[in-house]
Amino acid sequence: MTSAQGNVRRIVPNLPTRDAGAAKAFYVSVLGLEVVMDLEWVATLASPTHPTAQLNLITEDASAAVSPEISVEVDDLNLAYDAAVTFGLQIVHPLTDEPWGVRRFFVRDPDGRVVNVLSHR
Repeated sequence: MTSAQGNVRRIVPNLPTRDAGAAKAFYVSVLGLEVVMDLEWVATLASPTHPTAQLNLITEDASAAVSPEISVEVDDLNLAYDAAVTFGLQIVHPLTDEPWGVRRFFVRDPDGRVVNVLSHR
């Protein structure tokens, strides 16, 4: 099997939460993470000493019918999208320029997990 030749910049787990405030308080107070992005429906928390050590807390996705389980930031989104299509994978959310500054698509991996593949504009 061939692979896309783009680079992965980071991989972030997306943790579903019913109470974003309580979840943020836990990760900030107990683990010392910092809120580095908060769009109300999704918040990214990061280690203050290792900023690529991150997690997302997500209540629901703002523009897609399903919430992804992980987010993978790549340097060449079109290359990743073309590879997913070439391999016949299910695109769950089409290539979209989102108003919060990312371009992304969702794809189902072979085990059915929804993966948010993105790049920042």
